[in-house]
Amino acid sequence: MHTPDNPYLYEEVLVSPMYLAGSNGTGDAGFAPVAHWPHHYLDEGPCQLLVTSPDQRIRIGWFGDDFELWKISTATEAASATRWTATFNHVTPAEIVAGLTTALAHDYAEANAYDSNGRFLANPSIYWADAVRPLTDAGWNRGVPTKPGTVEIVAPDGQAGAVIDRRSYGPDDETVTLWAGPPGWGTRAEAVFTTRTPSHLIAATAAVMADSAPVIRERHQIDRRMEHLITLTPAAPAAPAAGPSVSRAPTPLDVRRTAVTQAVHRAARVPRTAADLRVMAARSRTASSTRTGSRSPEATPVARPLLSPSAPPRSR
Repeated sequence: MHTPDNPYLYEEVLVSPMYLAGSNGTGDAGFAPVAHWPHHYLDEGPCQLLVTSPDQRIRIGWFGDDFELWKISTATEAASATRWTATFNHVTPAEIVAGLTTALAHDYAEANAYDSNGRFLANPSIYWADAVRPLTDAGWNRGVPTKPGTVEIVAPDGQAGAVIDRRSYGPDDETVTLWAGPPGWGTRAEAVFTTRTPSHLIAATAAVMADSAPVIRERHQIDRRMEHLITLTPAAPAAPAAGPSVSRAPTPLDVRRTAVTQAVHRAARVPRTAADLRVMAARSRTASSTRTGSRSPEATPVARPLLSPSAPPRSR
């Protein structure tokens, strides 16, 4: 058994498949694509951080103490009713959330600021397959549905999938669920989208799940029950004991910066400048080292310990 002060627990490793990596305790990767949008810190409510588009038609909420850690929604106007909602639970890797936030940032940048439109408000495709096409293109196959009127897509390892509910529901009902990991409070990641969510946004999220690239975690962030399902590779190999040094091994900071950057690039394939990446890395350092002090408008959120040990009603 490892003692709490054992440096081994804080060794950074590359985790594959990414969808089984769990959360690293921060929302850095998920917020990076919208780091330039207004940030609203709400210490008095369950939503600890709300990031909105400049016109507030897109809202990205971080609920650091809840089972549903992220709630993302859109509306035709700042004060109008929500059009669709996506939620991500506390086990979902923030890199998967980045698939959606990157697509939203791209859609918003292309929208007409003077019209109540935008691709992020588009009607979903009439074909359910469009929402999960990145999964089927990656070799995920049809599974056996657990309920009538649903379609299931399952990863080759059987440890992740998508459930599409084709039954007739209202506009606020849940229609697509992306999941990964065995059923359980600390092992099952879930992303749930309501009926009117545009198909291309679900597909952007699914595309990150289908990506084979690993993500970085510290060993203590990995649930012990998941260790037999994942592959761990040291992120920074140890330097040679003797002999001339030919190049510097990457530091943990180097690897963390690269992991966050690659997560965002995988989700959107939108190039960023070197200055952007330096700002993102600075936010990550600030979030992890100064959370107990006064909050800066530029800081990214750090998840707090979950308060409720009870099992969630939707875990499978």
